[in-house]
Amino acid sequence: MARLIHQAEDRARDAIDGIDVADNILGRTPKRAERTRAGMVDRLEKAIDAVCAASRNNTELRRPAGRAKAAWAEAEALRWKLAMSGRRIAHGEARKLAGPYLDEADLVQEGYIGLLRAAKRFDPDRNIRFSTYARWWVRAQMTRAIDHTGRPVRLPGCAVEQTRNLRKAMKRFEAEGVDYSVSDLANEVGVDKKRAEFLLSQGRTVSLDQPIDDGPRPRPLEHFLSDEDTPTPDQTAIHVQELKRLEEAFDEVLTERHRYVLTRRYGLEDNQFRTLSQVGKGMNLSRERVRQIEREALTRLREHARIRERLPRVMAG
Repeated sequence: MARLIHQAEDRARDAIDGIDVADNILGRTPKRAERTRAGMVDRLEKAIDAVCAASRNNTELRRPAGRAKAAWAEAEALRWKLAMSGRRIAHGEARKLAGPYLDEADLVQEGYIGLLRAAKRFDPDRNIRFSTYARWWVRAQMTRAIDHTGRPVRLPGCAVEQTRNLRKAMKRFEAEGVDYSVSDLANEVGVDKKRAEFLLSQGRTVSLDQPIDDGPRPRPLEHFLSDEDTPTPDQTAIHVQELKRLEEAFDEVLTERHRYVLTRRYGLEDNQFRTLSQVGKGMNLSRERVRQIEREALTRLREHARIRERLPRVMAG
């Protein structure tokens, strides 16, 4: 399949060969990032798009542009088919790397991106299997996504890779029982000492019991953190007021059956929400009938709220 992709790309290149706008793109000296196979594929795609854009004003270019676009569409379809042939690799690696930051489903999607990148760069002339080549791209894409998601501040990909290499060097030195310093780690990875110190400082944890001031009575960090689950006094007062208004509305506009359905349905007494079927069993009614009663009760409450909103305006008039 990879050789078929190359053949389709060659047909697309032959179709636009000799066209000035394409030769300017394909013939220029590639930048460092464009010297890979993926860079070559990107340049070919840009050349095809340029020829297609030029063919709108030049009828002579329409036939080669059509042949190039058809060959490129065939290459893209084969590339997608090649990538999806390695879906099991994405699922297998996702099961290994799933954790608190990214679950298995999200990692599978990242793995598909890695498969597409691998299919774009794969060269069958290297005599390696696509599954072997794609596995590294899948794992790299997943670990990069985990590193970016698990940090409060996103780091560039090169910094994440250098940090990972520094920590690997630390584990290797510790396993061998060798004393090491930051300079040793920096030399091992190939970065300067200052950058190694910066990278190793990222992601440090802080204990909630650690005192954060130097006064006569140092207090831990936990003392300054607010409990988001505890309601504030203002929220409590508003909640009580709304419940009182709700009870008044219940007594004014709802029948006993309406009150029973809403109370049981939304857990107004015991904070336990119930389904329509559960409420219907207690009333010997069908699920659809309970839904109708609930809708009638909510409609009455809405109308009641509108009447109360209009009263001050009428009295003011």
